[in-house]
Amino acid sequence: MFFELAALAYLIDMVFGELPCKHPVVLMGDFINAFERRFYSDRILPGALLVSGLISLTLLISVTLVYLCGLLPGWLSLMVLAVLASTGLAMNMLHESVAALLTAEQPKQALSYLVSRDTKDMTETEIYKAGLETWAENLSDGVIAPLFYLLLFGVPGIAVYKAINTMDSMIAYKTERYFYFGKTAAIVDDIANYIPARLTALLIVLLAQDKQRAWRCLWRDGNKLESPNAGYPIAAMAGALGIALGGDASYHGQIKHKPMLGLPVNPVDKSALTKALQMKAGINLIVLSLLTAGALLS
Repeated sequence: MFFELAALAYLIDMVFGELPCKHPVVLMGDFINAFERRFYSDRILPGALLVSGLISLTLLISVTLVYLCGLLPGWLSLMVLAVLASTGLAMNMLHESVAALLTAEQPKQALSYLVSRDTKDMTETEIYKAGLETWAENLSDGVIAPLFYLLLFGVPGIAVYKAINTMDSMIAYKTERYFYFGKTAAIVDDIANYIPARLTALLIVLLAQDKQRAWRCLWRDGNKLESPNAGYPIAAMAGALGIALGGDASYHGQIKHKPMLGLPVNPVDKSALTKALQMKAGINLIVLSLLTAGALLS
């Protein structure tokens, strides 16, 4: 396992956040857009070719970079690889983006950059609910999942995961355009996030003041959403805060009916979102402690 690399990459993201360069995810997005313009057809095969093509290209580039870094002195190679890996972690960016909802003059507009649901007619409660769900779900997608694959497989692991997750965020929609074209991307993303989503939920339970309630909501509600993964961190967060998340939401002009997760003990408001965001410090402490212990013992 790559404990030292993962710990250093996590520290770099904690201290510096997004680096001032063109992000690899942007390059992946450019590839996806170019492929879609040239080869789009709402069938499974073209979408599957996009998935296999981007994963293969990402793996080839990342393995080549690891090989080239291996030609450097050991400490320098580790530093360069850690900087590269840190671009796949998004704790700082995620926290700042969701926290902006607390102070934004136009919170609906700020939220529209974070979610695919329609924000125009949202109430204040719905804005905070969407922010809480985004924070919980993306703790898995943007932090724990990439870290998990970095720890297991090094830079190629986190690079391939980010490719999978980027395709999911761009084409894995059950709309008329993407129903078949994005199906392979959605399935691969579901598989890739199966373990990380549940690890994220357990981490949230561990940080909850009322751990029994958080665990009860996780166990009862984690599998209620259509997604096989998203419900777990969201249900754990709802239980940890004593609130109800989920429920109906508008996507692309159509209402999507979703079950409620959690217990409506407390209101979904600014205070709830603030408490959820305060978990960042505890998550950082736990993650870095585990990675440091792993590095010392390995």
